[in-house]
Amino acid sequence: MIPALKVIRAGPGCLVQDFGRPGYLANGLSQGGAADQLALWEGAALLGQSPGFAALEMAGLGGEFAALDDLRIALTGAPMIATLDETPLIWNASHRVAKGQTLRIGGVRAGVFGYLHIGGGIAGPRHLGSRSVHLVAGIGTPLTARDIIDRGREASDQSTGRILDVSDRTKGGLVRVVASAQTQLFAAPDLDRFAQTAFTRDTVGNRQGVRLAFEGQPFAAQNQLSILSEVIAPGDLQLTGDGRPYALLPDCQTTGGYPRIATIVPEDMPRIAQAAPGTGLSFQFVDLDDAIQSHRKTMAEWQNLAGKTRALVRDPAEMKDLLAYQLISGVTSGSENERS
Repeated sequence: MIPALKVIRAGPGCLVQDFGRPGYLANGLSQGGAADQLALWEGAALLGQSPGFAALEMAGLGGEFAALDDLRIALTGAPMIATLDETPLIWNASHRVAKGQTLRIGGVRAGVFGYLHIGGGIAGPRHLGSRSVHLVAGIGTPLTARDIIDRGREASDQSTGRILDVSDRTKGGLVRVVASAQTQLFAAPDLDRFAQTAFTRDTVGNRQGVRLAFEGQPFAAQNQLSILSEVIAPGDLQLTGDGRPYALLPDCQTTGGYPRIATIVPEDMPRIAQAAPGTGLSFQFVDLDDAIQSHRKTMAEWQNLAGKTRALVRDPAEMKDLLAYQLISGVTSGSENERS
């Protein structure tokens, strides 16, 4: 492990996250991991490294960090105000950070979760195969002032200055769902009403799940009081006793007895996670086979994101390291330009 950044200050939601710990539901541990998993793939593409590397997830507010070594970083997810020694940094891009420089990441401009990636990944102890902080399970803690963020060793390819054009997933919109365990317990008119209802992300929510507000009558399943507690997972849309839906996120509980009206298609989860309070959302039921085919296609696209990055064009007036770049190549004696 190599010391990379020293935390000068950090927001309350600064957590190290990777893809989490799948496979432990039977042991009472939900998967956890990054709320916006697409952001991990984007960071990996911008730095040319594995998407399995851990990154820093910042909920709403970033922090201030002092570079302890020369680094490469990438910024993805919800766009946030970021500067390097007072020079603004472009989001969804990779940048070089010199030892001694100060990286400042402020509040979100839109969305909820921003991500800071480091070349070589954030290093540190693994617990059950993951570095993810899972506060509900008591695994790990948020970053605080004076903490040191270590990194792993860099790959041979240390390119930087890349940018990735991404679709805006902070504006909510249509989210696809498939039938869940108790969907059949809802009357057909209620399922139609659910698909036609305009929902809004409520102010109630955290990494366990978010409540959805709406106008109209509450939703209820038939004989819902007799439903036995059973396994639930991130992406489930669970209706509490008052008929309000909750979209479950990575740190959700592992069992529950509330009816689930639907389950969110995995690649649409970032749209839910990045919906700030007040953001509009709606749901569309899709066939399970169609959802599986869509998921396979989406995963193939995410795996090929590196091929979609392009060079980041910087303003020379803002480049304090301008002299470190080779601005002219092909130097000659000039004799070949003389007239014969």
